[in-house]
Amino acid sequence: MQNGDETHPANSGRLEGPERSLRLAPVAGNPRNSEGDFIQLADGRWLLVYTHFYGGESDHAAAYLAGRVSQDNGRTWSAYDTVVLPNEGTMNIMSVSLLRLADGRIALFYLRKQSLADCRPILRISEDEAQSWSEPIEIVPDTDAGYYVVNNDRVVQLGNGRLVVPAARHPNVRGELSGRGFAPYGEILCWLSDDGGATWFAGQEVLAEARPDGIPVMLQEPGVVPLADGRLMLFCRTDAGSQYLAFSGDGGVSWSPLRPSQIVSPLSPASIKRIPATNHLLLVWNDHRNIAEPLRGKRTPLTVAVSENEGETWTYRRTLEDDPNGWYCYTAIAFVEAKTLEETAVLLAYCAGDSRGNRGLSTLQVTRVPILWLYR
Repeated sequence: MQNGDETHPANSGRLEGPERSLRLAPVAGNPRNSEGDFIQLADGRWLLVYTHFYGGESDHAAAYLAGRVSQDNGRTWSAYDTVVLPNEGTMNIMSVSLLRLADGRIALFYLRKQSLADCRPILRISEDEAQSWSEPIEIVPDTDAGYYVVNNDRVVQLGNGRLVVPAARHPNVRGELSGRGFAPYGEILCWLSDDGGATWFAGQEVLAEARPDGIPVMLQEPGVVPLADGRLMLFCRTDAGSQYLAFSGDGGVSWSPLRPSQIVSPLSPASIKRIPATNHLLLVWNDHRNIAEPLRGKRTPLTVAVSENEGETWTYRRTLEDDPNGWYCYTAIAFVEAKTLEETAVLLAYCAGDSRGNRGLSTLQVTRVPILWLYR
């Protein structure tokens, strides 16, 4: 699909802009609402599951998984929370990924944080459209326990049914709450399942190529996206000025070395998914190309871009949020499919707090973006 093609989205005459349809700011007894994911239910409604903190603003504070529902494809949302899953961790549960499995069941992935030495991804299954959930399945066994970070909306299901959980394992856990509590240099790997999540095995560690200056690259918060040629592309937050990329030809078991990319960004995660209506890739990240000095290192602006060549280049860059004090990150992406491109949209849920006062992760926002707007 080329720009000169009259069927290309960029050549449509109709243009509507993004709509902020839900904003969950902190209130008394609920100091933080952050990262979540979407799933469309069988009756057409959309369910948003996110992390509702009640014990403080810290990543380690007590929290449970809360839900909001939309009956109009993300334009409006229910006014009150439902408790999707109560806190079952000594610290909390957080970082949700939702998937419709090949057999029709819904998979709920999340992190169960017991301590700074034990934070692991968990899977539960629903056979009744998220009304109830199975007993938990521990993806990482006790023999490999450690502090694992798996971002929200990160788990993917391949065409052959394999489930891929991209993770960063942070070693050298000190076991107390002072400082960061774990080594910031993550070890990147994927946990894989070929039986619908019943059993899991670990892929090989994804290594980064050496930098010319010899300084180790800080690797954190990986994500994966399947490519048209059957490979997987892994993208990874770093402290080296861009997202790093690696590629797998065996479904996430082994990987090429992580290398710098054109996705210039601070130490902040990116999100990439395929747009079903156009078969292009959508990227959401903090674009720091030619960033002004006062904004360097901050998680603003929030930018979207499209790749028509499987991630080799990114075009149609659009700024979604540009508050210099904003803190935009941990984006979930879901597509509202329709009969026409004019009616097709993407739902984005992301942290959108204020960096002043260390409240950047305290507010969750849902924005509905027409697909055609992405191409203008």
